[in-house]
Amino acid sequence: MPRIIMTPDDIAEGMAALAAADPRLAAAHRLTGMPPLRRTAGGFEGLAWIIVSQQVSVASARAIWARTRAVFAPFSPDDLIGAEEARFRAAGLSGPKIRTLRALAQAVAEGLDLDGLAGLAPDEAHAALTAVKGIGPWTADVYLLFCLGHADAFAAGDLAVQEAARAALGLPARPTTAALLAEAEAWRPWRGVAARLLWAYYAWMKAGREGAPLPTGDPT
Repeated sequence: MPRIIMTPDDIAEGMAALAAADPRLAAAHRLTGMPPLRRTAGGFEGLAWIIVSQQVSVASARAIWARTRAVFAPFSPDDLIGAEEARFRAAGLSGPKIRTLRALAQAVAEGLDLDGLAGLAPDEAHAALTAVKGIGPWTADVYLLFCLGHADAFAAGDLAVQEAARAALGLPARPTTAALLAEAEAWRPWRGVAARLLWAYYAWMKAGREGAPLPTGDPT
């Protein structure tokens, strides 16, 4: 069974292992303090929320989600599968998000066990999620990290994680997804804690402590 992050003690255990394995992460940890736990509800609603909240402000995401939950009550895969597009549009959902939510609802109805992915290795669980049309690597990574708590999930494609890695690891440029995945191999089986640390380091940088302008990233 894969290790699941459940409590702050799990974060502390992973952080101790990472600090011992990589002095650069230890230095980042001294600046940020302990990364937060950041667990949230999973399942169909948990993943749907991640989809709805992408590429919009937090306030907009919350408003759209509230309308979505009001339009689809109860919020269930069966209701979404058979719904007319006008209902989705009434909630403020874009075309791509409508298609992704429909595909997710169909996959769940056909047997995709979103909670059961916690019992798979993170790479296998990631592949199961990205097999659903419209769900990309970032969405899968965030679900595995914060809804399921996979200790070894890692959001290598997130811009904030990449930029934090550039600074914290002393890299000459922001790493590509492939390059960061290669770098993170040494952090197994605690890459999920490393991702949390890098998001915390990014927040530390954005607060102006490093002094460099940074791209917009959404570590939630």
